Amino acid sequence: MTGLDPRKPLVIDVRTLQRRPGSMTTLTRRVPAPAGLGVAMARVPEGSPIDLDLRLESVLEGVLVTGSADLQISAECSRCLDPVGWHEEFDLTELFRYPPTDAHGAVVEEEDESDDPLPELQDDLIDLEPTLRDAVVLDLPLAPLCSEDCLGLCSECGARLEDDPQHAHETTDPRWAALAALADPDAT
Repeated sequence: MTGLDPRKPLVIDVRTLQRRPGSMTTLTRRVPAPAGLGVAMARVPEGSPIDLDLRLESVLEGVLVTGSADLQISAECSRCLDPVGWHEEFDLTELFRYPPTDAHGAVVEEEDESDDPLPELQDDLIDLEPTLRDAVVLDLPLAPLCSEDCLGLCSECGARLEDDPQHAHETTDPRWAALAALADPDAT
């Protein structure tokens, strides 16, 4: 495992907890949003501020991080493609386990056979980016809307139907073309 860079905004030093179960600290921090935080039509703009309000608790297994992240979402309406934006608060909860040690306190490599292993502390540092990414990306709407009653775009010409709700095209199903010729013999 590679070491974490303590200068990164989402890397937190938990040395003050000193592996004493029951010790707790709070952390309030504003950090820039990392790149690629989003889904196809909704995302957090890279570098936009994320307000973290966290509680770090030392437990027997590691450090339990709970709290919230308040951030700006930028999206496109899935019906009319207009830009949409809103603030949203996401709950964060993650247990960062202590690395396994032997009887002398030396860190040992241990294979974790579980399907979803817990993240591990590295040199008394935790990286919140994967936890934040999981909380945000899994909760973003796949098809955001500017309003529940958005009419979308015309399937024929792409015109925005909100601007002209009576927008219509004269189209005849090609299967009925022969009958249309019977109704108007001059049209061929």
